[in-house]
Amino acid sequence: MKRAISAALVLAAAMVAPLTHGQEPQLDPDTGLPASRPFAFPDLGGVSPFWSARRTGYITTSDGTRLRYSVLLPKGSGRFPVILTLNGYDAGSIGGAPYLRHKTSMSVELDKRLVEAGYAVMGVNAAGTGCSNGRLEYIRPQLGLHGAQAVEFAAAQPWSDGRVGMVGSSYSGSSQVATAQNRPPHLLAIVPGMVLTDYRDAIAPGGVPAPGFLTPFRMLFRAFWSELVAEVAKEERDADCLKQVEQNLKAEETNSGMHLSVAHPLRDEYMKTLDLARHADRIDAPVLSLEAFQDQAITPRSSHYQSRLNPEKLWLYQTNGPHDMYLAKAFQETAIRFLDRFVKGQDNGFERDTPRTTVWMEASRTGDSVLDRRSSPKPRWLIRKGPIRPADLSVKEFHLGAGNVLSETITSGAADAFDYPGTGVVVNDVTGTTFWGPLPGDWKKASVAYTSPALEQDMMVYGPGSADLWIMANAGDADIQVTVTELRPDGQETYVQRGWLRLSNRNLDTARSTPLLPIHLEDPGQLMPLLPGRPVFARVEINKMGHYFRKASRLRIWIDTPAQTGGLVFDTFTQQQRVYVLHNARYDSVVRLGILADVEGPPTYPECGRMLLQPCRRDPLAGP
Repeated sequence: MKRAISAALVLAAAMVAPLTHGQEPQLDPDTGLPASRPFAFPDLGGVSPFWSARRTGYITTSDGTRLRYSVLLPKGSGRFPVILTLNGYDAGSIGGAPYLRHKTSMSVELDKRLVEAGYAVMGVNAAGTGCSNGRLEYIRPQLGLHGAQAVEFAAAQPWSDGRVGMVGSSYSGSSQVATAQNRPPHLLAIVPGMVLTDYRDAIAPGGVPAPGFLTPFRMLFRAFWSELVAEVAKEERDADCLKQVEQNLKAEETNSGMHLSVAHPLRDEYMKTLDLARHADRIDAPVLSLEAFQDQAITPRSSHYQSRLNPEKLWLYQTNGPHDMYLAKAFQETAIRFLDRFVKGQDNGFERDTPRTTVWMEASRTGDSVLDRRSSPKPRWLIRKGPIRPADLSVKEFHLGAGNVLSETITSGAADAFDYPGTGVVVNDVTGTTFWGPLPGDWKKASVAYTSPALEQDMMVYGPGSADLWIMANAGDADIQVTVTELRPDGQETYVQRGWLRLSNRNLDTARSTPLLPIHLEDPGQLMPLLPGRPVFARVEINKMGHYFRKASRLRIWIDTPAQTGGLVFDTFTQQQRVYVLHNARYDSVVRLGILADVEGPPTYPECGRMLLQPCRRDPLAGP
């Protein structure tokens, strides 16, 4: 069965997928070594033009940068409200031949719905990408400044009625948060999804370097420019664009995400400028935010920027699943109602019938074709509430104790130890496929697990969690992974969430940390190297989650070496040693989870293998 994946993540998959049985690698004629395989954009079928006219050109920003744009106009005469997308892939080339074959970073389905709803759809390429000149700065302040000027440019065009909204996920989601902070007067609403607000969350979550996604991420840019953008430029005989593409490809070789991670491995002053969440409180436009708890590309963390927004102007959608959940038809229909209300100004009842927080629970896909499966995600059931604030959650504590038990009381026992670094167990992949990887041969020595007794009542775990651990490493620094699972009565273990921490990065921002959310300084001047044999207290942030633990299930915590999780492939501290987890009256290791009250889900368990990015496996601790 074909995988439902976005074009961008198909590229990343092409970088990491092994050769299938029977394939022989092609050899480079100069070196005699296996040659890199070229990218092959997936064939998802074609679509006929759904717009009445297309406009292309360049926006010249106040700093002299020329940004390429493309606009698709709806049928009818007069002026139209505009929906803008800004990204570093191919947004400025929409409407060309590749776009009509679904070879694009954009959602053709959403664009079609918007055009048919009477919106002009506008795509803009960020500086230093595609046909746009200037320096590529990812999510530094330039992105928001240019985005704000693109908004005002769109509002002033003869085909525009002056009302502008923004849509898109991933890079296109980050650009919305960056743009809205500048408060362009004509920006009326944004719909950001799967937002990366801080590059540290992508290149070193918890301070653990994760370079395995950076090279594919670089190749995403390069393939979009050299293939899709260049194809449209040739189609339009735009020699200047083709020349700029070549210049941008050359410039990227010395200014890439990989350079960021090498030159700025910690949160120095430069890296702080790539944190969009710092000024999220400046956003005054209405926001419809979407995030996926198991987002395999950037995690759901987003530096928790939503907590800094005005709750009176925020609608939050959350779901289990991958990075491409923005493509779900059910969400896109909500997005258009939101835009109709706040961009067009229609009194369509959105505020009256849409709760501030909607959580899709146990979401799954259906359909045979890639396009059908990509648009099909739906929840098995819903949680619909008002704004959920930290004070609305109760804190549930589970103490790690003797006999590898999670208990609500302290049960002292001798420390447990595991070999470090271990291989770790892979969960899911960069394309968003749902699976547990095989257990490595040394898994019993390279991990420790703690399991609770059967739960006496249902438990809705929501938001971030914290594993507050006393750790002793007998040789030096180490990287810690904490995995939360549910052990069902039928013997199946369901993946819930993970978190990571480099122990020398354990120093906390005590003013901002809470019982459920440890916030680490990650400051090069504030690192805390370990002394062998000395216990240290380390709080591991477990990423946001939304999981319904049913009565008679058990909660389990695994502690081991960071392992590939979706697209995150870690480069761990590699000194061989034993790592000890302490649990006694003096060194009390505790896992804290947020519990959302007044939630009643269906009593039956979801079918194993259907929940997106929450795979099941047979309990490995149950024996042969």
